[in-house]
Amino acid sequence: MDASAPLPIEPVGAALPVPCVDGSERRAIELDQAASTQAHPAVLRAVEEFLPWYSSVHRGAGFRSRRSTTAYEEARRAILRFAGRDPDGDDVAIICRNTTEAINHLAYRLRLGPGAVVATTVVEHHANLLPWGRVAATRHVECGPDGTFTVDDVVRVLDDGAPPALLAVTGASNVTGWIPPVDDIIAAAHQRGIPVLVDAAQLAPHRPLPLAADFVAFSGHKIYAPFGAGALIGPRTAFEDGDPFLAGGGAVDLVDLEEVVWTAPPEREEAGSPNVVGAVALHAALDAIAGIGWPAIIEHERALSRRLRSGLAAIDGVRLLGPDPTGPDTLAQATFVVDGMDHALVAARLSAEHAIAVRHGCFCAHPYIVRLLGLGPEDVAAYRARVRRGDHSAMPGAVRASAGLGTSPADIDALLAAVGELAAGTPAPVPYEQDPASGDYFPVTDVPGWADAAGELGGSCVPG
Repeated sequence: MDASAPLPIEPVGAALPVPCVDGSERRAIELDQAASTQAHPAVLRAVEEFLPWYSSVHRGAGFRSRRSTTAYEEARRAILRFAGRDPDGDDVAIICRNTTEAINHLAYRLRLGPGAVVATTVVEHHANLLPWGRVAATRHVECGPDGTFTVDDVVRVLDDGAPPALLAVTGASNVTGWIPPVDDIIAAAHQRGIPVLVDAAQLAPHRPLPLAADFVAFSGHKIYAPFGAGALIGPRTAFEDGDPFLAGGGAVDLVDLEEVVWTAPPEREEAGSPNVVGAVALHAALDAIAGIGWPAIIEHERALSRRLRSGLAAIDGVRLLGPDPTGPDTLAQATFVVDGMDHALVAARLSAEHAIAVRHGCFCAHPYIVRLLGLGPEDVAAYRARVRRGDHSAMPGAVRASAGLGTSPADIDALLAAVGELAAGTPAPVPYEQDPASGDYFPVTDVPGWADAAGELGGSCVPG
């Protein structure tokens, strides 16, 4: 992308109208960018140009196969450059599906022994909590009421007992958008000889990746390349010994019935036919980010963050979760609750009445949401009992609005106006019914696009 091109960009599908329950159509306002982003136009062009040349990689003699192999390996080098690593250096980029797979991959490959400890935080997405609990004992850095912690808080956990085998920490919260002091945290861990994984799923689209992190994981679907590719970056030595996470073709040099000789990383870690199209898309997205430049991206999103967070905090009946709007730097996202209104109903009304897409629920970060909402053990036990009965109708949660390169100040203003109406008690134009099994609300209407989609399987925001 031309470095002089203005922000916001127009991602693929930006101009699509969507139906509202009053019978009108409005331009969709996509404020769920922390979950998945729409494709950058350059990504779509790259995929369309590549598809006629698609073939299997690494093992074909045909021209298409050679061209596909080149494209795939160029994507790998682009990933390393994006992370600030030398493509010909000591680190490797393993191309996988997403951040979740990358962290599970690393949890398997580290081969943590009995009694191993992994330090992490209560701020983490489940993807950076659950894999570590399966392979090691875990110690957790607590957060304050505003959802933040300090380097000193991390150090206390690192020094509380045997040194952890790894510190796994988020680069930016997917709930509040708070950006921990990752560089200082990494330095403190390295002073103690502790390697660090940074879950950069939220950070990667918005800020440069931390250069000193031992391992970094991020997803294409959050960085304008929704074609199913992500990356795990780490030192080659971490993957040179032992069997890989996935076993199969492409990961081996020699196989007989008695012995397997695994190939060298990164191919050792990518058994099976890889997602070449996803790699091409991710490469194009990373080039687009580089073309815009971090200064322009950060300036654009900081302005949106101030507008969004201060605007929500100023609405009577709205409580903003996380840091104060005048406090630390955050991504352009905000999580909030509206007094007297279920978070699922807020999200449903914003969509059905205003064409504004947000996310609601616990955002795959249940421990963090529990703390941000100030819930006690008795509250959690009551919710747990209801969920075990299949009833999600009273699940705790909040509403999250998140912006990106395609978000304009007018989009933020539209959200603030709509939330202001809801908080002021503006009645709904149609009734809404809640599905107890999912907790979601659906408008009761004959409007096409809503009547035939209400309650469809898989629509719930609750599972996390």
